[in-house]
Amino acid sequence: MDAIVRDSYEAVIGLEIHVQLKTKSKIFSSDPVSFGAPPNTLVSTVSLGLPGTLPKLNRTVIEMGLRMALACRGNVSARQHFDRKNYFYPDLPKGYQLTQDRSPLCRGGYLAVPTKEGLTQVELEKIHMEEDAGKLIHDRADADSRVDYNRAGVPLLEIVTKPVIGSPAEAAATVIEVRKLVRYLDISDGNMEEGSLRCDANVSIRPKGSKVLGTKVEIKNLNSMRNLSHALAYDIQRQIELAEAGLPITSETRGFDVQTGKTFPQRTKEALNDYRYFPDPDLPPIEVSPEWLQDIRSHLPVLPEEWYDRLVGQYALSPADALTVSDSREGAEYFQRLCELGVKPKSAANWLIGPVKSLLNQRGWDMGHWPVEPKRLAELTGLVESSQVSFGAAAQRVLPALVDQPAKGAGELAAALGVIQESDAEGLERLVAEVIKEFPLKVEAYQKGKTGIVSMFMGEVMKRSGGKADPRKANELILKKLTEA
Repeated sequence: MDAIVRDSYEAVIGLEIHVQLKTKSKIFSSDPVSFGAPPNTLVSTVSLGLPGTLPKLNRTVIEMGLRMALACRGNVSARQHFDRKNYFYPDLPKGYQLTQDRSPLCRGGYLAVPTKEGLTQVELEKIHMEEDAGKLIHDRADADSRVDYNRAGVPLLEIVTKPVIGSPAEAAATVIEVRKLVRYLDISDGNMEEGSLRCDANVSIRPKGSKVLGTKVEIKNLNSMRNLSHALAYDIQRQIELAEAGLPITSETRGFDVQTGKTFPQRTKEALNDYRYFPDPDLPPIEVSPEWLQDIRSHLPVLPEEWYDRLVGQYALSPADALTVSDSREGAEYFQRLCELGVKPKSAANWLIGPVKSLLNQRGWDMGHWPVEPKRLAELTGLVESSQVSFGAAAQRVLPALVDQPAKGAGELAAALGVIQESDAEGLERLVAEVIKEFPLKVEAYQKGKTGIVSMFMGEVMKRSGGKADPRKANELILKKLTEA
């Protein structure tokens, strides 16, 4: 497609992000919540919707939802109720889904989403609670589809943004921010691979500069940032091509084929009245008192947006470093503890973004599994700052040893590994003098302008010292001796 044509349109995107809460039991029954259990083993008469059973609301679900609502600065509804959303689908055993339609958990609020220009506020329409449906399993080797009801009744939060997102990249950044936030709040693991975080995207196009929304298309069940970005990019182009050809854009639900990278039609959009919403007669209204809300607010952690401001303002980190350090609550708190122990902020950030993150990736951990106490890492950074251990040896040898033996001190491990640098000025000067004397032709080449040859002398010094020579001091002595020769 011609770039001029493409640039004459703009995309308008809204997201519906479903977050599975990490409660011990389901939202309306005592059935346990667990990923990977054998099919249909985490069910009961209540979650299967058998006649005569009654739901009972899980209080922890409400409290987790309120944590999210307050973290997003939403206007919490003082009185809430659940509605029956009626539709038939094989994985919906009751024939309806319990969800909040007319009285959501909260309205308004925003997500602070990182962009190239800094943090931007993505406005929210609402956040509401609902129950998840079961899962259909389609096996090509089997003529029939199977249904697993283990997920039926698992509590969900649905975060609905306003149609204010302008690109697939910003949409992916918004979902990443939701995942970060629910992990900070400790209400979900946000694991997209296990279905704890899922996303539907509503997308339309309009001529650039227009204020009128185009025909909305919904792309369902996007379970990775990559799929979200690719699905949106494809469908935006598809809609522009239809508009340019003078063809109508159908309001419909579409899926995304990972193999082809294309969206495909599933069904035309239902109107809201097709669901025949009405308040569930078996569940009493939820009353959220000011005292209850204040108690929950008082226990909120420092949030990602607040950490970002603190890291940039108080600790003078760059915006990029601040975003990386505050990627997890554990990482931000670890950084602050390092600084309290005397590590310079930039050094602390460099260690977390570099060697620590590298080891976490190698071992498949997140920061919550990092075993090295801040005081141990602070000791190691001190050894580097005082030139007792080179940064390379500290990062590549001592730090992995600390991970495997977290009870030991950095100095103890550095000595055991033999990486304490030679700081004896007299001994180092003697070693440099020997190297300079042994290579007179190289000295002559340096004096004729081949300054890059210094690295050869440095290599010889490091080799003969067994890698223990202080590189900074060795370099100073080599330059001094070459000048005097």
